[in-house]
Amino acid sequence: MFNALRNGLFVCLAVLSCSLQAAPAAHEVVQQTTSTLLADLKTNKEQYRTDPSAFYDALNSILGPVVDVDGISRGVMTVRYSRQASPEQMQRFQENFKRSLMQFYGNALLEYNNQDIRVLPVSGQQDAQRTSVNMEIKDGNGTIYPLSYTMVNQEGTWKMRNVVINGINVGKLFRDQFSQSMQNNRNDLDKVIDSWTETVAKTRQGTDAT
Repeated sequence: MFNALRNGLFVCLAVLSCSLQAAPAAHEVVQQTTSTLLADLKTNKEQYRTDPSAFYDALNSILGPVVDVDGISRGVMTVRYSRQASPEQMQRFQENFKRSLMQFYGNALLEYNNQDIRVLPVSGQQDAQRTSVNMEIKDGNGTIYPLSYTMVNQEGTWKMRNVVINGINVGKLFRDQFSQSMQNNRNDLDKVIDSWTETVAKTRQGTDAT
């Protein structure tokens, strides 16, 4: 189940990878950018396998501008803790959160092997500021994983705010991790922020082993 989450989310990140100009509809962004990123991955995969630093730098450069890191980070912290955080603490957490996100899904991205990816048609009336885009991902065994993610329009640019893959809410997953880490560290916000990348890595290792 967790592998499905990881594999599905890397595709979600992938399809949001182009810097946007005069913001087309969210579904159009997904449709147009999917082939662009996957073609780049096909060209550079072997280089990325042997040079992890270049790989993560590339991920950060491509994905960073189109992920609503501030919105996701505050959602993970929840109002309870984000209101307590100083601007410096908030900035540190956002940086660590983005790093953990790239590392968490980097290996799954390298494992991409021409799965079938389909953006589903738009359904219902679309909000100009916030919308969901639904996809289906078929793996090599023919298993189909539904994916839905939330995009928000920020000053004419669509950015990713949350993802649900195969019924697993990624925002809630990270939020639960943060809450547990606060308990484990006796509400020491600095410790939780500084150890966030390790927290995510340990969770990934534990779930991959099950």
